[in-house]
Order: sequence, then C-alpha cells, then structure tokens
Amino acid sequence: MIIEQPSLWLRWIYPDALWRMSPHERAVYLTFDDGPIPEVTPKVLEILRSYNIKATFFMVGDNVRKYPEVYQQVKDEGHRIGNHTYNHIGGFRHGIRSYLNNVEKADKLLHTDLVRPPHGWLKWEQYFFLRKHYQLVMWDLVTRDYSRRINAYRVLWNVRHYARPGSIITFHDSLKSKEKLYYALPRSIEWLRSQGYAFKTFPRMR
Repeated sequence: MIIEQPSLWLRWIYPDALWRMSPHERAVYLTFDDGPIPEVTPKVLEILRSYNIKATFFMVGDNVRKYPEVYQQVKDEGHRIGNHTYNHIGGFRHGIRSYLNNVEKADKLLHTDLVRPPHGWLKWEQYFFLRKHYQLVMWDLVTRDYSRRINAYRVLWNVRHYARPGSIITFHDSLKSKEKLYYALPRSIEWLRSQGYAFKTFPRMR
C-alpha cells in the first residue's frame, strides 16, 4: 500500500506538494508519466478523447525533443503538461545544481508550472528550490502499470481499491506499461464514472 497510496509520513516530507486534491469534491485527476512516446501516447489520447476527458502529462524533456509532434498533439487536444525532468533523473542520485539544471532544461521545451520528480524523491535543497518556482505534484494513487510483478487486472484493481475523492492517479504512457495501460485505463474510467467521479486537471499556478 505504501507504493499504491503513500502513507502520511511520506506526504509530510514534502508538505507543499500536491498529493491529493480536495477530499470534499467527488473528482479525480488523471496523470501520465514518462512520455511522450509515439507508440503509446497517441493511443492514450485516443482513449481520453473517446470519453471526453482531459488529463495531465508529466513529460521527459528528451522525449519532447525527439518527438515534438506527439508533444504538440497533447497540447493541441487541451491537456495539461508537466515537467518530469529532461533525462528522467532521480533527485537522490544528483547534486542540487545538476538536478535543477536538468529540470530547467526540460522547462525550456515544456513551459509549465507543474513538476513531478521521477520516483517521487528529492533532496531537501532540491525541494525548497523547486517549490519556489513550480507546483510540485506527487500522487495519491499510483497504478503500478509499469511493474512486471503485477498484471493488467491488478492495475485496474488498484484503481478500484484505492481511488477516493481528490485522488491524483498516476499511469505511465511508456513502452513497458502500454499493454496493461490499454486494458486498465478505459475500464478505470468507466468504473470511476459509474461511481460518480468527475475528471479534472490542475488549476494554473503561475
């Protein structure tokens, strides 16, 4: 459960990050990490379009450089864009300056107010700098669609078991996630709608 739905102690480490939106509103926030990927992201857009849903895509800057047309398609379809660093690097493995340079390099392509650190970890110095310039977005529910240890049915089960009002739900538009994603995403949307949930994107922070 600590993976699928982070415990309170983890949320306390980064108190200014968004982990969950309002628990008083029956709405969820779909997010997708690690794209854009031409073999995956357009299919995700197709699914979202079929349900008339907008989401937030936390993109890797180098993928945007390689696949600008997919990035532009996400923007043109009205979805929110977030920064997931330029090279998908973890904060604990990098010094403050090299990490922040990587974030800023991505932002030159993304021009966004949102950032999500890969793997969800930051050093304190990185955290304090980023919170001054971006809205940090974590998650209330990670589907684990990337994991080889679970199947697509379990990904769907995670959504059905852990989703709650205000949940920020994380999927991945990546090659290693795609088969489970294609199965679980539409079924998750249908189940969430059957439970009365609306789908929202994050308000502009800057």
